[in-house]
Amino acid sequence: MSLSFYHTLHVFSLLVLTGYTFYAFAAPAETRKKVLIVTGIASLLMFISGFGLITKVLGVGQGTWPVWVWLKLFAWLGVSALAGIGYRRRAAAPVLMAIALALIFLALYAVYGINPRNAG
Repeated sequence: MSLSFYHTLHVFSLLVLTGYTFYAFAAPAETRKKVLIVTGIASLLMFISGFGLITKVLGVGQGTWPVWVWLKLFAWLGVSALAGIGYRRRAAAPVLMAIALALIFLALYAVYGINPRNAG
């Protein structure tokens, strides 16, 4: 698949995952199953498209991954877990929202601030 397809799918999955994660912080308890299904699918698509991008940009079998890839993996794991945590820890929603925003910022900074291919 093309680089633009992976990039579009990755950004779309990020938007869906972020939107539904923030929805989970305030949604009624009966929406839990639907929201967790949607965030799980978005997270999986984000993972697949992210590695598709890494393969296209860095190539296959290039040895160790750069720091920005590890930071994005850390951020992805964190954001992916937050929807489920949000349903269980309603009182902590403001803190979880701040964590989500920080992780999203970290992922964006990792790819646009640290990645030398995107340095302007």
